[in-house]
Amino acid sequence: MSDKRDYYDVLGVSKSASDDELKRAYRKLAKKYHPDANTDNPEEAEKRFKEASEAYAVLSDAEKRRQYDQFGHAAFENGGAGAGGFGGFDFSSMDMGDIFGDLFGDIFGGSRRRNASAPMKGQNVRASVRITFEEAVSGVDKELSINLKDLCTKCNGTGAKPGTSPQKCSKCDGKGQVVTTTQSLFGMTRSVQPCPICHGTGKIIKEKCPDCAGTAYITKKKNIQVSVPAGIDNGQSIRIREKGEPGINGGPRGDLLVEVSVSRHPVFQRSGTDIYSTVSISFAKAALGGDVRISTVDGDVLYTVKAGTQNDTKIRLKGKGVPSLRNRQDRGDHFVTLEVQVPTKLNQEQKELLRKFDESLNGKDSLSDTDTKGKKKGLFK
Repeated sequence: MSDKRDYYDVLGVSKSASDDELKRAYRKLAKKYHPDANTDNPEEAEKRFKEASEAYAVLSDAEKRRQYDQFGHAAFENGGAGAGGFGGFDFSSMDMGDIFGDLFGDIFGGSRRRNASAPMKGQNVRASVRITFEEAVSGVDKELSINLKDLCTKCNGTGAKPGTSPQKCSKCDGKGQVVTTTQSLFGMTRSVQPCPICHGTGKIIKEKCPDCAGTAYITKKKNIQVSVPAGIDNGQSIRIREKGEPGINGGPRGDLLVEVSVSRHPVFQRSGTDIYSTVSISFAKAALGGDVRISTVDGDVLYTVKAGTQNDTKIRLKGKGVPSLRNRQDRGDHFVTLEVQVPTKLNQEQKELLRKFDESLNGKDSLSDTDTKGKKKGLFK
């Protein structure tokens, strides 16, 4: 009986795993146990790497997987599928280099081969704009001055001196990438990297354009209109399509990403689409009730407070908050905390009126207390 671990357990997948699930599991294990990444314990890493590779080699092949599901490891022992390889499994019919090329371009420091003449999108450009709290609520148009690249008109974007042309790179034969092959445990593996001579362009410029110094681009200051939508919050970004760096080989320009900074407001605070503020009202207004003027992002409004309003009472002004970015008509609310002001400076007449008021409510001696010597001490003395 074989002492090998179950292939599905090795990869950490279920028996119903799809091909993509197998590939993802194998990629994860191969990165973890590849000998090049485990110099501290290469023997154990190599063992785990071989085990995972053997499991993937079997389960990624539909016919071999069917045999394994039916007979287990015995399907590949005693000549069942050929001898050799790992414990009897025959890898001779498999191109492990192709498997590595498909899965491990990043492990070996390379990437998929790319045609150097293929169109590529330009780089994105980042910028920032500062707006007021009110502008964030209502939306605003801003103009940004940004340095952007444009194709050099003198050389028409070739980078070469007028009358000359770029030449094909002899190092990469114009492909922009160089491929190196190395012998691994399972055959030949390939590493693909940008050409060090032409830096991935596939071309060599011997006589450079005097205007752009061979870069093919000229940097110019441009004014870009930015429409800041109503409801945007601090730290959010606006994407302006194809206002970034120019593309390569006819590819589209990159995008302009504008990060929005919203200045703090002296009165309002924001949470999501809701606004919060505090309004002070007089003691008399709180006791008697009446109209209170409240500042909102839409202007001042009059709100009638009830008689007997207590300190820290919270009221809600529906629909006076910040618009939703998705639907400007959908707005949050404005929550106001009423802060009752207690007077700190009273003249004698005012004090006497308050004493009479308190006596009418609570009795004659309600505003006096007794000190430690038994004397009566007035509250307003």
